[in-house]
Amino acid sequence: MTPDRLIDLSGLNCPLPILRAKKALAEMDSGTVLEVIATDPGAPKDFEAFCRQTGNALLESTTTAAGKFRMVLRRK
Repeated sequence: MTPDRLIDLSGLNCPLPILRAKKALAEMDSGTVLEVIATDPGAPKDFEAFCRQTGNALLESTTTAAGKFRMVLRRK
């Protein structure tokens, strides 16, 4: 799956990754896909909760070979 938009939030700690992703999603059309790269160890759980609360879909949550966290979201 190729995301419609990618944001690299490496180096940012909670709550900034969620806030930046929320802003990016607000600028996107319904059904489009956002890929987020983060280094905050809490990011995977934070994005899981964010999607559950907002109705956006968490399509994928993985750790890259470089130890970063990659989340793929579909805008509701």
